[in-house]
Amino acid sequence: MLTIVFDLDGTLIDTAPDLIDALNFTLAAHALPTVPYAQARSLIGGGARGMIERALILEGRSAARADVDTLYASFVAHYGEHIADRSRPFPELEAVLDRLAQAGHRFAVCTNKLEWLSRRLLEALRLSDRFAAICGPDTFGIHKPNPEVLHATVRKAGGEPRRAVMVGDSITDIRTARAANVPVVAVDFGYSDVPVATLGADRVISGFGELPAAIADLGAVKNVMDDQSFIGQQY
Repeated sequence: MLTIVFDLDGTLIDTAPDLIDALNFTLAAHALPTVPYAQARSLIGGGARGMIERALILEGRSAARADVDTLYASFVAHYGEHIADRSRPFPELEAVLDRLAQAGHRFAVCTNKLEWLSRRLLEALRLSDRFAAICGPDTFGIHKPNPEVLHATVRKAGGEPRRAVMVGDSITDIRTARAANVPVVAVDFGYSDVPVATLGADRVISGFGELPAAIADLGAVKNVMDDQSFIGQQY
């Protein structure tokens, strides 16, 4: 059994429509220029605060902490009320989770979205019960790419880091997995602003239908590595 740890935005759920709506609502409410959808999509991935900071910088404005704090509070208040207006799971997700669960794997979420927002989103989409743990930066007081947030998420789900796989869409997810010594599958349909195939993931998939084979492949590799480690310890 593996613990399969998913990123949320751009990996499990296409949240861009609601995130961008909330970002532009917040900017407009503070008399700031809004960001076109195509540009705003590439700002997602480092949490809401990071998205706001990058939006300000994109417009050539200062991202002073006090200004970001004010915008962040407004963003969270609005987004929390509209979190699943247009957000939807990526195609094939639920069917693939069924297949992987039947194979004995458990699931967790490790995201830079606040835990309560993550839970609200997954509950609204009737997906929360599928995950043994749903963890954000407020869960443990740390955030990706700190490897300890991934280790802690796996343990909270009842697993062991040496029997885990990360699935994400960004360089942050890949760096987190690498630092945690956990294999990583990257999806190429998320919000990365560069091709994920260039970021050094162990496997890259273009749809969830490809995930079971990637997981099985990485699980087999992990078993071989664990066996070799065991043999080395005996002799």
